[in-house]
Amino acid sequence: MDDKRAFLERLIDENPEAKVLVFVRTKVRAERVKKAMERVQIISDTIHSDKEQNERTATMDRFKTGEVKLLIATDISARGIDIPSVDFVVNYDLPEVPENYVHRVGRTGRGTKKGQAVSFCSSEEKDILAEIETFLDKDIMVMDIDKNAYRETLDFTKDTDNNWKKLIRENEKEQKEYWAKKRRKK
Repeated sequence: MDDKRAFLERLIDENPEAKVLVFVRTKVRAERVKKAMERVQIISDTIHSDKEQNERTATMDRFKTGEVKLLIATDISARGIDIPSVDFVVNYDLPEVPENYVHRVGRTGRGTKKGQAVSFCSSEEKDILAEIETFLDKDIMVMDIDKNAYRETLDFTKDTDNNWKKLIRENEKEQKEYWAKKRRKK
């Protein structure tokens, strides 16, 4: 679950001009994802029930004009909002209510425009994915990520202060090189 931020960072870095709408389950999660993006110099904004109406309106205006290219939202706050030209909808957290999946992915590809929906599904969310597929009465294309691709994405992140797994791998590599060098000298 915590590694999803690296996958979001990579998607944004690989599509720098794209407008990305990210859905999370809670307002606390929205603010955490925003802070994670700030740590890697990605500007974003949030929209959720703790925001006043004038804040929501200003946020939506910045997103619509492209001043902010990443908007992190909860389902309730984004219901019924028409946002033109969204390139990606990202289900950072799969919705607990399968019907919300349809509402979320419907925010991209409006009218004649094309867009993409991407869902991050941790092992803890596989049952939710199955419920969504049952609701849709069709399978969702799943892209399994092998260990190497997963590690590559985690290594991709600029959030090195908080990427302890990467730091451990780098330390292990340095240790191996050190001992190999020492053995060669003997």
